[in-house]
Amino acid sequence: MTTMDWWRGAVIYQIYPRSFRDSDGDGIGDLPGIIDTLGYVAGLGVDAIWISPFFRSPMADFGYDIADYRDVDPMFGTLADFDRLLAEAHRLGLKVVIDQVLSHTSIEHAWFKQSRENRDNARADWYVWADAKPDGSPPNNWLSIFGGVAWQWEPRRAQYFLHNFLASQPDLNFHNPEVCAAQLDNLRFWLDRGVDGFRMDAINFCFHDAQLRDNPPKPPELRDGRGFSPDNPYAFQYHWHNNTQPENLGFLEQVRALLERYPGTTTLGEISSEDSLATMAEYCTPQRLHMGYSFELLTDDFSAAHIRATVERLEAAMPEGWPCWAISNHDVRRAVTRWGGAAASQDLARQLVALVCSLRGSVCLYQGEELGLDAADIPFEALRDPYGIAFWPNFKGRDGCRTPMPWNDDAHAGFSSGAPWLPVSPTHLPRNVQAQERDPDSVLHATRAFLRWRREHAALVGGGIRFLDSAEPVLAFVRESSQGRVVAAFNLSPQPTRWTPPPSMALRTLDAPGPRGGRLDGGLVHLPAHGAFFAASD
Repeated sequence: MTTMDWWRGAVIYQIYPRSFRDSDGDGIGDLPGIIDTLGYVAGLGVDAIWISPFFRSPMADFGYDIADYRDVDPMFGTLADFDRLLAEAHRLGLKVVIDQVLSHTSIEHAWFKQSRENRDNARADWYVWADAKPDGSPPNNWLSIFGGVAWQWEPRRAQYFLHNFLASQPDLNFHNPEVCAAQLDNLRFWLDRGVDGFRMDAINFCFHDAQLRDNPPKPPELRDGRGFSPDNPYAFQYHWHNNTQPENLGFLEQVRALLERYPGTTTLGEISSEDSLATMAEYCTPQRLHMGYSFELLTDDFSAAHIRATVERLEAAMPEGWPCWAISNHDVRRAVTRWGGAAASQDLARQLVALVCSLRGSVCLYQGEELGLDAADIPFEALRDPYGIAFWPNFKGRDGCRTPMPWNDDAHAGFSSGAPWLPVSPTHLPRNVQAQERDPDSVLHATRAFLRWRREHAALVGGGIRFLDSAEPVLAFVRESSQGRVVAAFNLSPQPTRWTPPPSMALRTLDAPGPRGGRLDGGLVHLPAHGAFFAASD
C-alpha cells in the first residue's frame, strides 16, 4: 500500500523488541536483531510493523516507563540503529509505527525529578500532585490497574502524586498546556525522523478529573475485570474520573493536526474505558485518531454472538471512524490458548488469523501468531512482570505472552546465543520458524498464503461488513465494496458443523488458502472443525 491512507485495512505486525531477536548475546532482543529479521516479517505479507517501546527506561514496566522519549535505551541499541531499521523497513515496503506512552513517564524522567523537588519549580505542575486528606490518607479513592491505591507519597513536596499504573509511573498533568506542548514536540521528533505513525498507549488516560472526585463503586455482578486479575480491586469501581475525560478530545485534535502536516502518517489508539466501544467511536473521527482498538476481542469470550455484537455495536456507533482489531498482544494470554484451551489445535490457529483479518478494519497481528504459538507457562521463580508477581497465583501476569520468538530448535530457539530474559517455552520449540518453513501445512505458510489472497480481494481490505444469521458456533458475514462481495463463514468449534446461507444468495466458492476450507453442497455449507468458507456473491 502506497497511498496516503495506507493504514485503512492494513495488517500491522507487532514486535515486542525484548523478545523478538537478540543480536549481541545478552539475552534481550534489540533493534539490530529486528533489522536482521525484517525480511522474514516482510515475507509474511504484512503492511507495517508496530514496535513496542525501545526508549530509555529503568524497565520497571519493561519500557512503558519512559525516562527519555527521544533516545534508544542502550539495551536495544542506538538512535543510529533505529535509523537503519527505519531505512531497511521502508526499503522492504514496510511502514513503521512506534509506541508512544504519553500519559505517564518513569520516575527517572528529568521532568519528574525536577517536579518532585518542591512546589514552585518550573515543572512543579507537570504531574498530578495533591495534598493529603486531614487524616493523611490519599486525596481520593482512585485505584491503580496494577493493584492498590493510585497515589504515592512524596516527602520532598509533602504531597501525593497520581499513578494509574505502577508507583514508578507518575501521571503527567495534561491540564497544564506546557505538558501537552512538550508531548507534541516529542511526537514531532519521531515524525521528523521518518516514522509512519504511532500506536498510542493508554491514550484515554491523559487527562484526569481536575476536581479529583471519588470513583463510584461497581456492583459485584458487573466486576468482570475486562482482562484484569479476577481479584484485582481495580474492577470494584466505575473509572469515571481517573481517565477518559472530555478535555482529552481537544488534545487528540492537536495530535491529528500535527500528523496532518506529515502526509501518510497515522495514529492507532489503545482504548480501555468503562465503555471502550463508545470511547473508540468518540476518539476515532476525521479530526482525532485515525484508528483505535479496545480489549473487547482480547477477553475469554470466544463466541459468534460476542464477536458479532462487538463489531455491530462499534459499526453503529462509528460511521466515520476506522477500527483496528487484535485478538492477541503483549498484554493478554495468546488467543490460541485463551480461546482454545491447553489442547488447542493448529487448525484453530489458522482460523484465527483468517478471522481477524476478515473483519472490517485494520489488523494487529502479534509476533508468533503466524506460528500458532500458545500461552507459555512461566514458573513463579522465572516471572519478570510486576503485575503477575503481585497477583500470583490467581493471575500469572503477562510474561506468558512475552517469551522469546522461536526461530529454530537450538537451545535458546535461535533467539539469542545467551540465556534469554524469559525462558523459551518448550511448547514453542516444535513450532519454530525454521521447522514451519519446511512444513507446507504449517500455520506460517497458511498465514502467508491467506494474507496474499486477502490483498486480492478489495472487499476484505476496505469494504463494509454486514452479518448474516447463523446459530452458534458459526459466525457469518458479508464484506462488500464497489469491486465485489465476499461471504465468509467460520466454524468456531472443534467439531464439524453446517450452515445454511440465505437462499437469495448465489454463491461461488472461493479457493481461500489458510484455514481448513468448507464446501458448498445442496444449499448447505459444510464446515470442518475450526474451518472457514469463503465465497463470491452477486
